[in-house]
Amino acid sequence: MSATPGAGAGFLDRERTIATAGFNRWLVPPAALCIHLCIGMAYGFSVFWLPLSRALGIDAPKTCPDMSLLQELFTTTCDWRVASMGWMYTLFFVLLGVSAAIWGGWLERSGPRKAGFVAALCWVGGLLIGALGIYLHQLWLLWLGCGVIGGIGLGIGYISPVSTLVKWFPDRRGMATGMAIMGFGGGAMIGAPLADLLMNYFETPNSVGAWQTFVALAAIYVGFMMIGTFRYRIPPAGWRPDGWTPSGKASAMISQHNVHLNDAHKTSQFWMIWIVLCMNVSAGIGVIGMASPMLQEIFAGSLIDQPGVKFNALSTEQQAAIAVIAAGFTGLLSLFNIGGRFFWASLSDYIGRKNTYYAFFILGIALYALAPSFANMGSILLFVGAFCIILSMYGGGFATVPAYLADMFGTQFVGAIHGRVLTAWSTAGIIGPVVVNYIREAQLAAGVPRDHLYNTTMYILCAMLVIGLICNAMIRPVDPKWHMSAEAVAKLQAAGANSAAMSQPGSFGIGKGGLDVQAALFWALVGIPLAWGVWKTLQSAVRIF
Repeated sequence: MSATPGAGAGFLDRERTIATAGFNRWLVPPAALCIHLCIGMAYGFSVFWLPLSRALGIDAPKTCPDMSLLQELFTTTCDWRVASMGWMYTLFFVLLGVSAAIWGGWLERSGPRKAGFVAALCWVGGLLIGALGIYLHQLWLLWLGCGVIGGIGLGIGYISPVSTLVKWFPDRRGMATGMAIMGFGGGAMIGAPLADLLMNYFETPNSVGAWQTFVALAAIYVGFMMIGTFRYRIPPAGWRPDGWTPSGKASAMISQHNVHLNDAHKTSQFWMIWIVLCMNVSAGIGVIGMASPMLQEIFAGSLIDQPGVKFNALSTEQQAAIAVIAAGFTGLLSLFNIGGRFFWASLSDYIGRKNTYYAFFILGIALYALAPSFANMGSILLFVGAFCIILSMYGGGFATVPAYLADMFGTQFVGAIHGRVLTAWSTAGIIGPVVVNYIREAQLAAGVPRDHLYNTTMYILCAMLVIGLICNAMIRPVDPKWHMSAEAVAKLQAAGANSAAMSQPGSFGIGKGGLDVQAALFWALVGIPLAWGVWKTLQSAVRIF
């Protein structure tokens, strides 16, 4: 008689999450979304910057022009500068990549439940420490709480579902990872308007309502993240969906073997995919950071039916009006960022990961090169359309890369390998904004008109994508010398697996699953907030046209 899975294991341990007969695999993607929709609020933190820049002055900021950044970290008498709070993004995405790389191996050993639990504690704990920092007006506490501790939660939470979903959907790897990682892009769509509503609710004559909003978000997020954490399940070793077998005419680019975590970084494939992701993200993330000012400076009066009126000639009221329209552009880009994560990752199941990245780079090069022409033509529709497609491919790159790694290195260590590859995101988070921001400043100092500030930048981003295109073309199947033996894989899988599961591959009474009542309710739990976020984004975006 076989042992009961998880007998004697702790409640958070991997062994306690092994699915049994009758489980529906379609419950796993919404569990991942519960976590990703919460940590994805990292993209929406800019909603706090302006209110926090007048947290002391309330109606008008208490500015201290000669204050250094070190002094700003500890001041209790001067309001914080938006630029100083903007460093939060650097902390978020550098810590995300670093923590994913450091703890990816631990995640594979410990399982998604324990990882999700730790991620929730870090992300929610970071928000609470950040709330204390706002209440005490200590910028260093905000950086430490949200940026450092929250950033660690981002990294662990981001990769927690990857290997689990890849194992549950061997027949649809791209679609599965796309569904989860779509949530990270969608988190800001829900969180930013929600935070705005909460700040308006908590606002008083003596408070902008920011610290109270942090606490309220922490309370909401801990509930959702714990639901996702405790609904995670992993398949028994050797599990396959009913009726599915690996293709008899398997693609040379989809390996049936596994590469050990300790060997993956020794292969050229790891570093080629690292560069591919870094170039794709660098180009996209730079645009995200400057989307609003870019649209305002290029089209200026055209946005308010004043064609030919340049940005500097607009009145304060007119500049405020086009800023609202540009915010809609930012929201529209977010929507395509999210949709692209699901669309391109799902498409990659049919055309292959390498071809999908070819599409990203070839289309991206063409669209970046044409963007200055669209601007010179004065075509807002073509310009906005081009960047919507670009941002869909930016999101699609994130969602497709886990499946690309599973194709190259197998599924045994894909979560940990993905964590190490995410250091490319950390690198891109520095490269992209630096390229776009500093070239813009240099062009401005050289007297280049505002509607031409971004032309050179677009051609440099094209060059980045050319590098990515070349590296993608160089990716070949992993040399068999790096493949793990069947015995080594079986030994790893034996931990926590019952004897029946280890006998031979099968569905073990689990099957392919479907949209039963339980799954429908779980999907509604994440789908309704996501639909609300999409609606709020579309309301804002419609102002562009």
